[in-house]
Amino acid sequence: MFLGGLYSELILASTSSARRALMTGLGLPYLAVAPEVDEVVPEGTPVVQAVAQLAERKARAVANRYARCLVVGADQLVSLDGKALGKPPDAETAFAQLKSLAGRSHEIVTGVCVVGPGYLVTEVDVARLHVRPLSDDELHGYVATGEWQGCAGAYRVEGRGQALFARIEGDRTSIQGLPMQRVVRLLREAGVRFF
Repeated sequence: MFLGGLYSELILASTSSARRALMTGLGLPYLAVAPEVDEVVPEGTPVVQAVAQLAERKARAVANRYARCLVVGADQLVSLDGKALGKPPDAETAFAQLKSLAGRSHEIVTGVCVVGPGYLVTEVDVARLHVRPLSDDELHGYVATGEWQGCAGAYRVEGRGQALFARIEGDRTSIQGLPMQRVVRLLREAGVRFF
């Protein structure tokens, strides 16, 4: 019904719990599939280009495994002074990332790609976040929550990490990992009906 016979299935090329929650909110049936791709881009690639490349790489990888499906892929990086902060591998790195962000503003850059038979569009959304000045004790306390795990920039804005920010400018869903206003527009352009 929603896919109008154009596609056999709607797929989210991600197993991220935050992205799944956002997609579930649309009320459309979909399948979440791990993209299983190399997430390395050449050193020096601008952040905007990197997330666009990775979002498309993920969407295409899943589309290649599922014929006649419409696939949504996404990738996200935190950008501080034009340099990407990825997912910290350990608590020490998470603390260092958060300390570098404390009292400053930075950007969350999210790429989204929708691909299906005869359709391929990639876009990038940028949000600006202003982190409160934070003491080392506060930073250690936040790192101890474990929310930093698997998160670029070492925080989860939809969790206890909300308390880190003085101001957020931009699409909150994009900050959470999937810019839903863009996703809805792209899905509509691809022929998906929502009601």
